[in-house]
Order: sequence, then C-alpha cells, then structure tokens
Amino acid sequence: MLKEVLLGITCTDCTIIVASKAAMRGASILKVNDDKTRKLNKNTLMAFSGEPGDTVQFAEYIQANIQLYSMRNSSDLSPYEVSSFVRSELAKSLRSRSPYTVNLLLGGYNPIKQAPELYWIDYLASSAPVPYAAHGYAQYYCLSILDKHHHADISFEQGMKILRMCTDELKRRLPIDFKGVLVKVVDKDGIREEPYVDEKPVYAP
Repeated sequence: MLKEVLLGITCTDCTIIVASKAAMRGASILKVNDDKTRKLNKNTLMAFSGEPGDTVQFAEYIQANIQLYSMRNSSDLSPYEVSSFVRSELAKSLRSRSPYTVNLLLGGYNPIKQAPELYWIDYLASSAPVPYAAHGYAQYYCLSILDKHHHADISFEQGMKILRMCTDELKRRLPIDFKGVLVKVVDKDGIREEPYVDEKPVYAP
C-alpha cells in the first residue's frame, strides 16, 4: 500500500488532489498513466491507494452509489456527507470476511459553506477532516514540508508551489520512479485536471 503517492492540499477557494501515475506490482511497473481518482459528484473527488483489486472495486462501488443518490434525489451530497458514507462502508467491510484494503483522500468544495474540504480516510475506517494529507510514501517525505509551509489562507498558486516542493523532495529521496503525478483541482466550478510538468531532474545534495 505504500508504493503509491497521494497528496491533498486545501487552498482558500479549492482543494488540490494529487496521485502518482505508476501502477505497480512488486518491483514491476505495469502502467505509467494510471488514474487513481474517481469523480463522485460535481464537487467531490476521491483518490485511492492500496491493494490493486480492492481499490478499483471499492472506488467504483462508492462512485455508483453516490451518483445513484444524486439521480434519485436531484441533489448532490456534500463532501462531509460523502466521507461519512465512505467511512461507514469501510467499517462494514472491516467487520466482514473480505475487508477492503484501501486508503483514501476525499477532496471537495462545499457550495453552501463556500469552502474547500479534505478528508483523510484509511483502511481501518478512520476518517478525519484535515487541511492537508498524504498516503503512501508521500506521508514520510512530504508531511514535514506541508507542516512548515501550509497555512489557512494560501492561494491556489501558493498551493501549487508547495506541491512542487513535495514532488521535488519525492524525486530527490524516493528510490523508486513513480512516473510523475496527476493533479486535479476541485473548486466551485467543479473538477478539472491541472497541467503539471514534472520532467525536470532533481539531484540529491
């Protein structure tokens, strides 16, 4: 579960969700453009990591149920409501004979509160609202950078600068090639993919 890189950063008017592009099994890279995110509704995005079969199956199950709710009720769940549903499904799974081994970052924008939201959820069904988060190898190398540079009123541009610092640190210190990152942004207008060039080599001091 540590081979993937997941990052989440909240800004004043959006949430940035980042996932590594490499799909790995053991020491082998199977795919270099893997999308580890799923759009749940207009203003909520989920990024996942963990066991390969569990992640996709659980993500698509959650995606289908959230979209079914939106169609039946003609309204979307807020990011907090989605996180509660996801946590309850993981808790049920944890007490079954075949629990999902999935770690998640749930990012969104609440149009009523007009504020970004980010939730850290792990395979033991723990859920916490956080200003920034990481899963996988990113938590070892990036949380100290986020602790130092993130604050409550950063702009999107500042958030992207912090992300650049995180990816540079990963390239500098991580012994595996995670094939760059996919960056998506959730704001009041919905979800969009943000171009992110990550080809510049970074050398260890």
